[in-house]
Amino acid sequence: MTLARFYHSSELAPHREIFLDEAAAHHAARVLRLKQEDAVVLFNGKGGEYPARITGISKTKVTVLTGEWQNIERESPLHIILAQAVSSTEKMDFTVQKAVELGATAIQPLACQRSVVRVDAARAQKRIEHWRKVAIAACEQCGRNRVPQIAEMVSLKKFLVKAENGAQRLMLSPGGGLSFKQLKYQGGGIILLVGAEGGLTAEEEQAASGAGFTPVTLGKRIMRTETAGLAALAAIQSLWGDF
Repeated sequence: MTLARFYHSSELAPHREIFLDEAAAHHAARVLRLKQEDAVVLFNGKGGEYPARITGISKTKVTVLTGEWQNIERESPLHIILAQAVSSTEKMDFTVQKAVELGATAIQPLACQRSVVRVDAARAQKRIEHWRKVAIAACEQCGRNRVPQIAEMVSLKKFLVKAENGAQRLMLSPGGGLSFKQLKYQGGGIILLVGAEGGLTAEEEQAASGAGFTPVTLGKRIMRTETAGLAALAAIQSLWGDF
């Protein structure tokens, strides 16, 4: 049986008794119904993990005793940034969760011309914080010990200006382009650009092409925005990653 894994926001060290974060304690006590002496795993997102056991548990507080740090990593050999146009709440949550499971190194939320969701600055920050929690929960589930970065939301125009140099730039384009089988990985990481519900506009595709993004197709079938990026990540991992 797989041990329950919990993210801990503070520093961890061997042979220390600590209180789990509030959300983790609630999940351990009220959802998983763990008991004293149950074995668990802790990680803080900086790499590696700690085997631990529960030494005290109540409805609101859970204490655990850590063991020796273990240098265990489950990261993809590829550095992949998913630049994803923001979609509706449930769709974006799904995209973030599954992108973490599929090995994305970072996720860059984008405001695009066809984005259905329009978010002001105050709401944007709340959503970023929410997506970071979604990413942490996905790491707990899938075994990753490094939490992918969820970057601040920016417009596509700003993103194209500041996109990392040296990475291979790919843009999903249902209108045509190379297939993933026709591509050759050039090294240096990958930036994968995915449009909104209605896709990228012709103007946005032109701007992205001017910034060095290669149009790539996922075949004859047009996928939803929450499906397309994930299918592309799976293809990338199958061709050049650790699938």
